[in-house]
Amino acid sequence: MRKLFGLVAALGLVMSAAQPAHAVVQSLSSASLTIYLGTLPPLSVTWNGTGSADVTSSTILGLSSGIFNFTGTTPVDPSAFPVAGLAYVGLSNGVGNFAGVDTAAGGGLMAVSGVANVCLFASCAAPPANVSVPFTTGGVNGMGLGGAPIVSLGAVNVTVNGNGWTTGTVAVGPISMSGSPLAGGHVTLITPTIAMTNMQAFAVLPIFSVLDLTFVPEPGTLVLLASGVAGLAMVGRKRMSK
Repeated sequence: MRKLFGLVAALGLVMSAAQPAHAVVQSLSSASLTIYLGTLPPLSVTWNGTGSADVTSSTILGLSSGIFNFTGTTPVDPSAFPVAGLAYVGLSNGVGNFAGVDTAAGGGLMAVSGVANVCLFASCAAPPANVSVPFTTGGVNGMGLGGAPIVSLGAVNVTVNGNGWTTGTVAVGPISMSGSPLAGGHVTLITPTIAMTNMQAFAVLPIFSVLDLTFVPEPGTLVLLASGVAGLAMVGRKRMSK
């Protein structure tokens, strides 16, 4: 029994030593960015299969920009009248910096840049595609950033209030969504955005963006774990043969 406890303790030391004390560059193995606009169909923004960041057990810094991009038109259910379509032009992400993502109050900043053209009363293929809603302005306020509200004046006045990213629970009115802390190389971050208009049917439009990231463990950690486990196995065999 004493030998067994010794092996378990040794394995624990190997595992703790394998955890990076400092940020190390890790590549993404999977990523997704999904934007939910009220009751309209969610927009899934394609990941380009690249990207990396400096990652510790609780922090993600310098997530690559431009790994999410989308240009196109999303159809809308006829019941959403007078909204007939949504066209997203040049949507992409900026550099992401998420500090303390293992706590509900953690999170960070990553701009979601681009403009949503909301097509009213007619499809986006025909005029009027008449309301433009910027996701961010100047790289300092908007979706994924917070800052001062973005005001877009026109036939339909639009005010956009953005927020930073968090792993906690966020709510806009009665609707809420939750993230998940960084664990096992995976994290889910949420940012709520509130779009307000002077159209009674769309006075408040809740927008939630969900960012899922999974990182590949750095090679040094995997080698250390493998060598540690192999060493423990050899020790166990020698003791068993005595």
